[in-house]
Amino acid sequence: MIVRAGILYDGSLNAPRKNVDLLIEDGVVRELRDAGGKCDHEAACVTPGLVNAHAHLEMSGEPDPMSAILAMPPLERMLRAVENAQKSLRAGVTTIREPGGSEAIAIRIRDAVNEGRLTGPRISAAGFILCMTGGHGWFIGREIDGPWDARKAVREQRKAGADCIKLIATGGVLTKGAVPGLAQLLEEEMRAACDEAHRHHMRVAAHAIGTQGIKDALRAGVDSIEHGHMLDDEALELFARTGAYLVPTLTAPTCIVEHAEKGGQPEYVVRKAREVSEHMLKNIRRAFEAGVKIAGGSDAGTPFNYHDAYAEEVILMQKLLGMTAQQALHAATATAAELIGLHRGVLEAGEPADLLLLDRDAGKDLTTLRAPRAVFKAGIRAGA
Repeated sequence: MIVRAGILYDGSLNAPRKNVDLLIEDGVVRELRDAGGKCDHEAACVTPGLVNAHAHLEMSGEPDPMSAILAMPPLERMLRAVENAQKSLRAGVTTIREPGGSEAIAIRIRDAVNEGRLTGPRISAAGFILCMTGGHGWFIGREIDGPWDARKAVREQRKAGADCIKLIATGGVLTKGAVPGLAQLLEEEMRAACDEAHRHHMRVAAHAIGTQGIKDALRAGVDSIEHGHMLDDEALELFARTGAYLVPTLTAPTCIVEHAEKGGQPEYVVRKAREVSEHMLKNIRRAFEAGVKIAGGSDAGTPFNYHDAYAEEVILMQKLLGMTAQQALHAATATAAELIGLHRGVLEAGEPADLLLLDRDAGKDLTTLRAPRAVFKAGIRAGA
């Protein structure tokens, strides 16, 4: 198959190429060459498939997703998760990291996709989130108390088939009674979990909104901070020292605040989201300007934050962080893929043929990501 690009963004920060043919064989990019002769598909712009490093498949953007999950039987959660995975793929997301859910649902969907029994994006799944007793997300998590229990919990997730581990370092917005700014898991608990996970070549993400929890998680050795909205100067130094990634999930609090008046969300969710948004707008741009590695991830599934709207996260990275369009696209492809570790998120010889065909130059107008002309994963057109 030959795909012709009027302009090609390969996922890197290199200057885009014009009039390029991509030769695709057996689901892999075999060659990039100057355009010429016949082609099978043609588009004004071609980019790598998008990579969402933070998406909760069991949640569908309901005003109160936690109550919805608790009210749903496991079979219904599984069906919702399959639907959301397929919505993601059709919208251009060819790879996701599912950082914690219930009943090993994401793990089973991952396996079914890999075996060809379901269509969906590539999935890296965390299994249960690991939280303190009564901590944020406890009702869909594995509660731990103490470093040795943390190690055991990591081993349990590995046994269940998890690819990665998710720790809860602070309170969160959606759990009633949890305070986003307060630390939860102790540094020594997270250090034990990181050590155990890394022994088994599993990467570790930490939900961390509050300042102390962010720094505790970074000192403990996590590979990424999810949210990170209340980071301070010391946290920036820790990011630089450790090389950890930041997944800012800009869409999540933004959507809650935008629907605050008529969205039907619990009052505590709106109140906490407004507080978090103030910190987010001030601090995440500082992180980007300080050189912290920003990886795209939307927290899809949170209120009014839909799985088929990942383009909004890319657009917000440009709007709120001051990124160029190409930098935002790079964060949502190559950088997010580097964090997840399934592939490199770039279009070059030897890499998976995950690509979007777009009607306009994404480097000039990221809104074209909202409606891809076609989505290919491993050379197969989604929805075909």
